[in-house]
Amino acid sequence: MSELPIDWTKAAFSSDANPSFNDFVQRTAPVLLPQVTPGAGGMPEQPHGTTILALTYADGVIIAGDRRATSGYSIADRKIEKVFPADDYSAVAIAGAAGPAIDMVKLFRTELEHYEKVEGERLSLEGKANKLASMIKMNLPFAMQGFLVVPLFAGYDERRQAGRIFRYDGIGGRYEESDYHADGSGGMHARGSLKGRWRRGLNREDAVLTAVEALFDAAEEDVATGGPDLIRNIYPVVATVTAEGYRRVDDDEVGRAVDGAIADRREREERNR
Repeated sequence: MSELPIDWTKAAFSSDANPSFNDFVQRTAPVLLPQVTPGAGGMPEQPHGTTILALTYADGVIIAGDRRATSGYSIADRKIEKVFPADDYSAVAIAGAAGPAIDMVKLFRTELEHYEKVEGERLSLEGKANKLASMIKMNLPFAMQGFLVVPLFAGYDERRQAGRIFRYDGIGGRYEESDYHADGSGGMHARGSLKGRWRRGLNREDAVLTAVEALFDAAEEDVATGGPDLIRNIYPVVATVTAEGYRRVDDDEVGRAVDGAIADRREREERNR
């Protein structure tokens, strides 16, 4: 393996005070940034993540995603992870081309860690949201080739002492949602479910149930969204971000919410007979 033409000594001791890790790598070793290379027959088929959502509740924000990735009309993965901690007080969920999206999340997390080490403090939640928007804009050439990445960013704003949600379009436009949002192939159906179920001041248990119900509703209408797999014990990934930081909700608690959602559906079906 040939060595990269990089003077790491010079790069490591640069006097540049720019706290951006992405800019540092772009300047010193751009070859190390995520790359997408077309194959001989054009762009290769990529697994796609499907439905993700976020909603505010009394203590902060819930962020969640189903577990299915699709490739065309096939299931590429039944247990894909679409929800990741960005840092201690924020999280990002991914929809779209799974490979580039996961690479973007890794770079985003490193970017936030690098900033904190250089500046000695965390970037504000607004600053994190803006940084992710700039990274989506950098992905535009790949998006034009079909590798669209549409993340959903949520976190706990320590200054406002509240959960906040940011959504994006495919070219890096950033928009804040005050209550809830859902994206991906089943996003429209999940948003409809959230519109009917969300209310201000939800407690944690009800917020988790609301997220699970919305993903369940999306799975019933969208073939690319995976519902709970009771045989394999595969449940949606659900996480909270509060003043105590990022916490993934354990599968036992999510499983109880799934059981509650199933019981509610059975009860409705029996009433409608």
